[in-house]
Amino acid sequence: MTTLISHPLPILALGLALGSQRVPPRLLLASLLFTCLPDADVLAFKLGIAYADAFGHRGFSHSLLFAGLCGLLGALGCRLLDCGPFKALVWIGLATASHSLLDAATNGGLGVAWLWPWSEQRFFLPWRPIAVSPFVNGFFTQRGLLVLASEARWVWLPCLLLALSGISLRALWRLRRQQALQPGE
Repeated sequence: MTTLISHPLPILALGLALGSQRVPPRLLLASLLFTCLPDADVLAFKLGIAYADAFGHRGFSHSLLFAGLCGLLGALGCRLLDCGPFKALVWIGLATASHSLLDAATNGGLGVAWLWPWSEQRFFLPWRPIAVSPFVNGFFTQRGLLVLASEARWVWLPCLLLALSGISLRALWRLRRQQALQPGE
């Protein structure tokens, strides 16, 4: 999956749908960074660590434990995020976990080590519609463009619909509330 494009979109869409009253802008911005953090494990390739290793790609950094630890880090920095510790814990943990959920919906790779360190088994979702992103030769190839089209269909469009739906519902709710507060004519 194209990390810097697609991984932040679900949490961004949810944050926009819920609005800045529920998800402060600093928390939202931090969560966008945490959605990309699990792919820092590609540095393992440079260190000679194999893909299938527990510390290889989609290994420990894609685990639920790692997402939980990131959530704890968010809770510790909650004041910087303009929210309480529980909200930071849940939101940052969810943002980090969303990365591996999307990766588990791809049609390639070895799967995601959700249960590390208790198990090194790799998992996929039963439904895997998203084309896996090429590691080599970039996105300006025919395959790269097909991956972007797949992500547009299965990630970008649903995220756009979620964000617009939430924004519209909040605007409608505000309008109805304003009308209810105005005296009848």
